Amino acid sequence: MTVTDEALAHTPPDTGTDTGTGTDGGAGSGAGGDSAAGEVVAALADDLDAGFAALYEAYRGPVFSTALRLCGRWAEAEDLSAEAFLRAYRALAGYEADRIAELRPRAWLLTILTNVWRNGLRTAARRPPPGPIEDAPDPPDPGEGVEDAAARHETGRELAALLAELPRAQRAAVVLRHVTDLPVAEIAVILEVPEGTVKSHISRGLARLRRLRTDPPQKGGIR
Repeated sequence: MTVTDEALAHTPPDTGTDTGTGTDGGAGSGAGGDSAAGEVVAALADDLDAGFAALYEAYRGPVFSTALRLCGRWAEAEDLSAEAFLRAYRALAGYEADRIAELRPRAWLLTILTNVWRNGLRTAARRPPPGPIEDAPDPPDPGEGVEDAAARHETGRELAALLAELPRAQRAAVVLRHVTDLPVAEIAVILEVPEGTVKSHISRGLARLRRLRTDPPQKGGIR
């Protein structure tokens, strides 16, 4: 999903329904349930290479979508995603069977991804200037018409520009909640902060996005 006008217009009440998966990111009945977790963990336990292929197929979508909204640029999102999966494979090669059995694959992968992204921000000053936001369209949908694709592309560019103006903690929380559609409890695991802090980051991030939509960002926004 995307950060819709509805999400920007209203801060969701704390109903306690975001914790359907608990903190383990396992299967659940809520929208944020990680239904692939059990099958992926079993495949990893049986054979690392085949299991990693299952891991990649199950989570490449949310990993790339999260990366794209965190960094705002397609090529960089591809690099972030590839690095996250590479680090995941290297880590799995050293895991014992009991550790694999306890793995929370979605939360684990997105934790690796956000750490790679944060580390990249720390060294961004030493990198060449990134490409423009226009180079970061949303992933294409073969089934949609040209008009819908054009409208979605414009929304994607606008969203990427607005998200880039958020402080990193707020950006990560908003992306994980309203783009990747994760429950608050799982976001807390990924960001390694209390659930109350996650809710605060989301609330403040959405409030800032609402202000930015009416007051366009200036050069050199907050990071």
